[in-house]
Amino acid sequence: MKNTRLACVCMVVVWAVAADTTQAQTSSYAPVVITEDFDAIAAKMKAARPKVMKRQMNLLNARYDLSDKPAGGVTMSRGKPVQEGVRAKIRRGISWQKLAMMKPDEIRRKGLFPKGFLPLPHPNHNEGGMVFPQFVIDEINRQEQRDLTRFDLDFDLPDHFLPEFPAPIYLTTRLDLGDVSQGKVVTIDNYYELFNGILNPKQIEGLRLLVTPFPQQQFNQTEDRRSQRPSRGVSCFDCHSNGHTAAPTHLVGDIRPQKFRHRLDTPSLRGVNIQRLFGSQRALKSVEDFTEFEQRAAYFDGDPVIATKKGANILERGSQVHFMAEFQALLDFPPAPALDVFGRLDGDKATESELRGQTVFFGKGACVECHSRPYYTDNLMHNLKTERFYKPQMINGRYAAADGPIKTFPLRGIKDSPPYLHDGRLLTLEDTVEFFNLILETKLTEQEKKDMVAFMRAL
Repeated sequence: MKNTRLACVCMVVVWAVAADTTQAQTSSYAPVVITEDFDAIAAKMKAARPKVMKRQMNLLNARYDLSDKPAGGVTMSRGKPVQEGVRAKIRRGISWQKLAMMKPDEIRRKGLFPKGFLPLPHPNHNEGGMVFPQFVIDEINRQEQRDLTRFDLDFDLPDHFLPEFPAPIYLTTRLDLGDVSQGKVVTIDNYYELFNGILNPKQIEGLRLLVTPFPQQQFNQTEDRRSQRPSRGVSCFDCHSNGHTAAPTHLVGDIRPQKFRHRLDTPSLRGVNIQRLFGSQRALKSVEDFTEFEQRAAYFDGDPVIATKKGANILERGSQVHFMAEFQALLDFPPAPALDVFGRLDGDKATESELRGQTVFFGKGACVECHSRPYYTDNLMHNLKTERFYKPQMINGRYAAADGPIKTFPLRGIKDSPPYLHDGRLLTLEDTVEFFNLILETKLTEQEKKDMVAFMRAL
């Protein structure tokens, strides 16, 4: 009898511990009071870093061909080669054409959906947070002696799949100047000398705030930071470099639990003046809302308690937010010499392949259903329902179940903004065409797909 009681007590204790653990894992709140000292946290995470990155790189290599294969004669606006070819791997014995002829249910049942088309996890999805490519880290460190290195992980995608750095800056108000960046990365050190005389004082003040570092979840002064030294934080233009993007990654702040949070590929700020939705899934209604949201919430994973602890930057809506938004609204798309004023190809300037691709884009490809001229967006959100093609599964800490509604991003200047889709899972435009050919069930021919890529490179 005594042994039976003891067993019951043990079972209750085990259940209680398990319940506490489950609650800790599923809670929406991060711990505020850290009981372990910083050196111990850093040592533990540094030791785990090689294993974390090896797991992520094994995933990427299993999904993609990561080799450097530039397209002949195709570059971004300042000359960086554009990568070509479908990089997502497909099961041996199945061609892309054969796959596209199958119904979604068959692809799902047989497990044939390409792994590279599944949601892409963060380099360390359980941890999350901002992660910067090494070239961004090096340049910010050189100019400001501010280190964006994380001791617990590295950025994962190879540099040749990322936007050019530094990116050119085009202003809607001074088209005559072309690229006003002078080939430099705009920071707190040089913004004034670059833009004084081009912008009015209010716009200069908005730019100053965009390049001013403020505390963020991983980069701050507290013991639960992920930088070795206490940090002044990050600036808006650390991610949206030169008003464009350098493709750093993060996790969206508005989904819980952690395993359901989506990786975020930093979008370009070019052309925000023609956009009516902001954030890949948040559907914020103005660039002012977006600017304020980033500082108050996204920087701290949507946790106001953590924001208070680490040092939230509460912007004043009537002046600071407005000034920042006004500068962002000046950022223009790169020139597209082959397009006319309606956003269509000029027959005298476009190639035959580009013209054929335009016909497919507005016809069989069904792209125009979301990406309408002249900027190739409908300023709406759409649910592609990719979950039709695969069974829910855990991928390196990311539970892939559904993407939900995604903002229609403008396609103007698209060749300057790899990788593609909201989480960066599509490395090239060829991958993007194959993805949508499958998802939309358009059954394009090989030639039609090539022509579509040629057309999008001309936008």
